[in-house]
Amino acid sequence: MKATQYFLYTRGRSDRAIIEDEWIVRAIQHPLREERQADGRIRRWALIPEMANRALRVIVLEDGVTVHNAFFDRDFKE
Repeated sequence: MKATQYFLYTRGRSDRAIIEDEWIVRAIQHPLREERQADGRIRRWALIPEMANRALRVIVLEDGVTVHNAFFDRDFKE
């Protein structure tokens, strides 16, 4: 999995350390929803059954594969 330095840095936070690579890949490959940001980055969401169906938001760069951020999105609405 390709990732930015920012992602690698924030991954050390306790609230982000629980996010498994498998879940990130799932969100990238099979998003429930996708939106393009004004800066070209792409937001993708997936529900994670292993975490009581919480919504994981993964932000990738314009290339569609380099992970820039990943976190559980409390405000996600289907």
